[in-house]
Amino acid sequence: MPHRGQESTNGTGGGELTVPMAWLYAEYIADELLRTGDLMPPTSFEFRAGRDALALTIFLSDSGGELSGIRVITQLETWLSLTAYDQPWQEWVREHLALRSARAAGGAAPDADLDLAATAWRWLEETELLAPDLDAVPGGGPVPGEDDAPQVWTPAWRLGLPLGHLAIHLF
Repeated sequence: MPHRGQESTNGTGGGELTVPMAWLYAEYIADELLRTGDLMPPTSFEFRAGRDALALTIFLSDSGGELSGIRVITQLETWLSLTAYDQPWQEWVREHLALRSARAAGGAAPDADLDLAATAWRWLEETELLAPDLDAVPGGGPVPGEDDAPQVWTPAWRLGLPLGHLAIHLF
């Protein structure tokens, strides 16, 4: 199966499958960072939100398609700054997806990597997860247990992004 970077300039031709290696590699790195941090069970929606948010960050920050195993360590600081609390991450994602889509629009073959990234972004935006309300101030006294804390429905990316950020810190 040809890798996107190994295709001829005429596209895949012959009905061959293009393997979305850039996205799969970004997803693998994100998965490993989260598993190393041991923050959530890998089967949880929260883990998926963290993995997808990190994978988008990794994939979209690799503008030259040069992310290799050795460069992962050198990119940690970049990913940390992109996922920081005070950064407009969601706007950055929208902007970079639009730029990649514009570049891909001129290509003969569809960009499988970009399709998977766009699908992950749609899931992160459209899916809401029940999470603790970090902005709520309990009135009256201490909350006896975690289960009694106020909770709100929040877009998956709002929960996944801090998990991804923390996973990078713990790595």
